[in-house]
Amino acid sequence: MPDPTDPLIDAIREALTRVLDPEIKRPITDLGMVRSVEVDGSRATVGIDLTTPGCPLKDTLTRDVSTAAATVEGVDDVAVVFGVMSADQRAALRTMLRGTDAEPVIPFAQPGSLTKVYAIASGKGGVGKSSVTANLAVAMAADGLKVGIVDADIYGFSIPRMLGVTRQPTRVDDMLLPPEAFGVLVVSIGMFVPPGQPVVWRGPMLHRALQQFLADVFWGDLDVLLLDLPPGTGDIAISVAQLLPSSEIVVVTTPQVAAAEVAERAGSVAVQTRQHVVGVVENMSWLEQPDGSRLDVFGTGGGQTVADNLTRLTGGDVPLLGQVPLDVRLREAGDAGTPVVLSAPDSPAAQALRGVARSLAARRRGLAGRSLGLTPAGR
Repeated sequence: MPDPTDPLIDAIREALTRVLDPEIKRPITDLGMVRSVEVDGSRATVGIDLTTPGCPLKDTLTRDVSTAAATVEGVDDVAVVFGVMSADQRAALRTMLRGTDAEPVIPFAQPGSLTKVYAIASGKGGVGKSSVTANLAVAMAADGLKVGIVDADIYGFSIPRMLGVTRQPTRVDDMLLPPEAFGVLVVSIGMFVPPGQPVVWRGPMLHRALQQFLADVFWGDLDVLLLDLPPGTGDIAISVAQLLPSSEIVVVTTPQVAAAEVAERAGSVAVQTRQHVVGVVENMSWLEQPDGSRLDVFGTGGGQTVADNLTRLTGGDVPLLGQVPLDVRLREAGDAGTPVVLSAPDSPAAQALRGVARSLAARRRGLAGRSLGLTPAGR
C-alpha cells in the first residue's frame, strides 16, 4: 500500500500543477482530473480522470503529465493511467467553469462582460467574408489576445476548413469545449454534420443553434469574439442583435459597385437593430502586376462608398478600415487550413489584414449593455 504522506508524492502533485488541460487551459489539479499518484521506488503512476472517454487530446495529456512528473528528483519512470470522470465530477467541473450551477447564459451579453464582439457581415456571398474573419482572428491571437470564432453561417459554413479544424468539440454533458486552432477557439455547425450533408433548417432552428454556440460552449475569458455571419440581412443577423445587443458590425465588400450597394444594406440593418457599425473592409481591392502596377479587377471605390453612405445613414463615423488586395496566397492558405497572416505574413494581403485586426483590437469596448456602477440618488 503506497504511503500517502510520501514526500515524493507531494512533489509529483506539485509538479502536476504546471500541467494545463489542453482544452480548458487550466491546471489539471484545479480541475479535479488527478485521481491518484503512486510511487514504487523510482517509478511513478499517475491516475488521470478524463472529461470524456474519447478525449481527442489524450496523447497530449500523456506527454505533459509524464514530462512534469519526470522533473521530480527521484522519479525515473512515469506511467499514466486514464479513467473517466463520474457524473458528479462532471457536474462539479461544469459548475466550477461556469461559476454557477444555474442554467447556462450567454456570457458576452452580461453587463460585466469585457469581451469585444464583432459580427463580420456582408451583403452578398463571394466577397471573402469568411477569409477575412479567419485571418482577423488568427492575427489577433498572434498578438497575444484570447480570441474565439462562432461560425454563424449555418448554411455556408467554411471556418473549420480555413483554420484546419477537423475534430468536434469535446462534450461535458451539456457543455462543449471548443477546439483550438492557432490560438483561436472555434465552433461551427460544420463540426457536427457529415461531409457533404446540407443543413436544412428554418429560422427558429437557426436561432437555437446560435444560442447554443454562445451559451453552451465554454469560451473562458475572451478578449475578442468574432461571428462569421451569413451574407444578407436574414434570421441570423436578427438573432445576433437579439442575443448580443452590444455586438458591433464590420461590413466586408469588394470594390465592385453592385457588391457595394448590397453591402450597404447589410450595414444599414444596424439602424433598425441599434447596433454600431465599426467600419468597412474592402476585399479584392486590386491585383498587383509584376511591374508593380495595380489592376482594378473589380473596379474601384466600393469600400469607401459603403463607408461614406453608412456614415450618413447611421449618423456615426464608419471608416474604411482597410483594403485587402487580391492574392492567390490568400486563397491557397484558406484551402490549406493555415491563414495567410501566418503562412505568408509579409504578403500585401496579410499586412492589410493585420492592420485591420490591430485597429479592431485597439478599440475600446462600447458602453452599451454595461453596468456603470451608478446608484440612483434618493430624494
